[in-house]
Amino acid sequence: QVQLVESGGGLVPAGGSLRLSCTPSERPFSSYGVGWFRQAPGKEREFVASVDYSGGSVDYADSVKGRFTISRDNAKNTVYLQMDSLKPEDTAVYYCAADPRGYSGADNLYLHWGQGTQVTVSS
Repeated sequence: QVQLVESGGGLVPAGGSLRLSCTPSERPFSSYGVGWFRQAPGKEREFVASVDYSGGSVDYADSVKGRFTISRDNAKNTVYLQMDSLKPEDTAVYYCAADPRGYSGADNLYLHWGQGTQVTVSS
């Protein structure tokens, strides 16, 4: 079992930046695909970004393209989500997920999930 821990959330004004981190609490996940998802109050969970095991292939939701960057440092066993030019509509709980089979924009393909970190963007 891979336990994932997200960090880096917080309150930021519109136009600001945050960097989220996702780290497994025990075993390494350098061979896993990793995705970031978010869920705003009253809304369904939605895909944000994903990265393959090497960091060489990435994918983004249209709503965050050009503003968010997903990356990973397997030496540090961490996946990052750099969020720039934040908007109030980016406010949500952000979750990272990992799966040994690869990366995807579909949340039902991920086996392991973190507890989430709150991101709030004020207008």
